[in-house]
Amino acid sequence: MLYLNAASRAVFAVFAASGFAFASWAARLPAVRDHLDLSESQMGLLLLTAAIGSVAAIPLSGLIVQRIGTARTVLVFAVLMTSGIALGAFGAVWDQELVVRAGMVLGGVGAGVWDAAMNLEGAAVEKALGRSIMPTYHAGFSFGTVLGAGVGAGVAFLGVPLHWHLVGTGVAALTSVVVAVRYFLPESSVRTTGGAPGGTSADGTDMNVDPASSTPAAGTTTGLRGMLGAWREPRTLAIGLVVLAAALTEGVANDWVGLAVVDGFGVTNGMGAVGLAVFLVFMTVMRLAGTRAIDRFGRVPMLRVTLLLAIVGVTIFALVPWLWLALVGVALWGMGAALGFPMGMSASSDDPERAPMRLAAASTIGYGAFFIGPPLIGFLADHTGYRLAVLVLAVPTILGLVVSASIREPAGEPATR
Repeated sequence: MLYLNAASRAVFAVFAASGFAFASWAARLPAVRDHLDLSESQMGLLLLTAAIGSVAAIPLSGLIVQRIGTARTVLVFAVLMTSGIALGAFGAVWDQELVVRAGMVLGGVGAGVWDAAMNLEGAAVEKALGRSIMPTYHAGFSFGTVLGAGVGAGVAFLGVPLHWHLVGTGVAALTSVVVAVRYFLPESSVRTTGGAPGGTSADGTDMNVDPASSTPAAGTTTGLRGMLGAWREPRTLAIGLVVLAAALTEGVANDWVGLAVVDGFGVTNGMGAVGLAVFLVFMTVMRLAGTRAIDRFGRVPMLRVTLLLAIVGVTIFALVPWLWLALVGVALWGMGAALGFPMGMSASSDDPERAPMRLAAASTIGYGAFFIGPPLIGFLADHTGYRLAVLVLAVPTILGLVVSASIREPAGEPATR
């Protein structure tokens, strides 16, 4: 149990480091926009650059993890993400948009594969512990984003140069990853946590039964054939749609709340960072509360409740004329964005043997949000402004509600433990 607790703390730390690195960049997007003098639609296309890197790399994340392991994958791609962010920051200061785009592609590749690998490790620890804990790890990501946004707001108010800020935060994030991955589970445990093939899991479930279909598992789970096989599974694709809805709900806020507060209410860049911090704080609180709620009520009811909260929050933020009430909407939005992504990751990893490929497929669909969201919101904002543009989130949120049953716990794993 001691090694499981150490592994759990390590996963939490890696999630936090990823969130800190990401939010440090997101909090300074108004400064990037000002350096490059970009319009709303141009900012949308700029943000799309990072999504291209992520969407291109994530389908291969399962193969990469199977080849070099989760710990090495997290470390290598953490280096890529932090290096890309630093390069993008220097490009903005130099007024070189191509350099910014190169940095964002590199950072997107790093962020996407890092995310998939740490979710796989988190799912393995969750399975070994026998209780819901994935939202806590995503709360770690949120803690990191709160800290990153808070530091970003502070340095923006103080006028700290963009590039030195982001180099410093990158070094801090990478240092914590180097230490944390030493405590990850052994690689064999990541693939067979809960029991070896041909045996039983900790809760007595037959490991020869594929929980995604409740039928005997067949076919290879590794290599290119295993990767393609995951894309032919209806449940995996439906989980991917849930993750897509959740990622859009969260990602649009991360990318656009700061700019929407600044331009929508005529306040400073620092106040825009405060708006992002409000979103992240309430998302973090909901993720911490969500672990027990999921165990008590089940994944599906909690997903439906949070998606409805997201719709209410986005509507308030987009339509009210007062900043204080808009921030209330941001808080509800943050609560609504909290649980969909971690529950989707857990659902795609219900069978440890097939988890790397299924999680890669679901993550690829989910990361399509970062491909769709930035240009869509940017182009809409050209005509409506940032605040009204975010109302488009109602569409994927409703889609997530429609397919919400796909994340139900497999037979033999009751919602209440």
